[in-house]
Amino acid sequence: MSSTNGRDVEDGEPAADSKRKADIGLVAALSIGVGGMIGAGIFSILGVVTRVSGSALPLSFAIGGAVAGLAAYSYVALGKTFPSVGGAVTFLVRGYGEGVASGSLNLFQYFAYIITIALYATGFAAYAVTFIHLPSKVWAVGVVLAFTAINFLGSRLMGRAESVIVIIKVVILIVFVVAAFVALNGKGVARLSPDSWPGPLAIFTGAGVLFVGYEGFGLITNAAANMARPKQELPRAIYGSVAIVVVIYLLVAIGVVTNVPLNILSGLGNSALAVAAKPSLGQVGFRLVAIAALLSTASAVNATLFGSTNIAYQIAKNGGLPPAFDRKLWGRDVEGLFITSGVVLGFVLLFPLSAVASMGSAAFLLVYSAVNIGHLRIRRQTGANVWLVVASAVTCLSLFVVLVYDMIVTAPTSAIALGITLAGSVVFEIVYRRRTGRTFRNILAQTEPVPAGPSPAAE
Repeated sequence: MSSTNGRDVEDGEPAADSKRKADIGLVAALSIGVGGMIGAGIFSILGVVTRVSGSALPLSFAIGGAVAGLAAYSYVALGKTFPSVGGAVTFLVRGYGEGVASGSLNLFQYFAYIITIALYATGFAAYAVTFIHLPSKVWAVGVVLAFTAINFLGSRLMGRAESVIVIIKVVILIVFVVAAFVALNGKGVARLSPDSWPGPLAIFTGAGVLFVGYEGFGLITNAAANMARPKQELPRAIYGSVAIVVVIYLLVAIGVVTNVPLNILSGLGNSALAVAAKPSLGQVGFRLVAIAALLSTASAVNATLFGSTNIAYQIAKNGGLPPAFDRKLWGRDVEGLFITSGVVLGFVLLFPLSAVASMGSAAFLLVYSAVNIGHLRIRRQTGANVWLVVASAVTCLSLFVVLVYDMIVTAPTSAIALGITLAGSVVFEIVYRRRTGRTFRNILAQTEPVPAGPSPAAE
């Protein structure tokens, strides 16, 4: 530990006169992660997962949580070593260099976030219309515009808004869980029996579909550059948010299965959780969960918009998108935010994105797999355990293969769209580089590794 300007500074941490602006604290970072995860995963696509996994819904969530936990280890090691607003953008460039591979994967990641934001906005609209009967497109557009304004006003306000929203929705989910367990009876417990579970393929497919509900923890790495002590705060925020969300998901999944008869479980739609609240909480429960759904999908839009805008800015500033994404308006780097919001609105208005939930999950599984594989190439810089990184890469790839197979069999259009998005990212990257000559070398120059510090043996 050293001392700078009268303040103790941990080894590897920025000094007080560092250029890092500490707008994001631990609570706000936790809120970004939890808000980014508890959104579509537990509300908008819960009905889709129950149709696939049935009474094995809790097991699918547990498998997804295990995969997310392994990926979190890799992201923590990378985030502590290369703290930046780019997050996974930086990780991919550090792992694969400044060539077409990293550029294509980053573009693909950006479009995955675009799809996810639009999916969250659509989920918000589905619940909003149960309160005020406006066209669902109006609600979807409104929530995107509202959180574009919040993000425009600054990361500090964004963090505060997330903190308030996350607390409210988690409290409502806890109310549902407590009520579900209080109403638990023998019939409900019997529904958890493995005798009623579908085959392993269906269970793992369900885990793949719901991965979009776990990927949000990666957004915390986008806030690393705005943390005062990223080497301390980043691990706590990522591990803490994943742990909180896994516990909540498992308890909610158990509550859903034990409250809803098996013959009804597979037919639940987008309001699956609200319907599951009725047996124990009645119409009041339906309304409470609908409110939680509104807050969850809204905060997911907020957190994901923040992260995806940083991704677009970092890609544009260092090579992969047109200069408009990193150009300043009113003296601030917000033009990328407006462009991202505009693209999201285009998807919201033109496409029924609830049908591409599997495509969004598959896209993130592929990106997370690529991050882990790239991590193996620079493991000596991060000091990460090679077997844990390998395990993360293998589990992400396995769920990706299972999910793509299911998409080919049950929704070939989504599989084709996923392939076109990936191929389009590669083609755009190649053409844009040839026309502009821009590269990612700035990322390599600006994100020198932060020393990992002494090993436990040395201490």
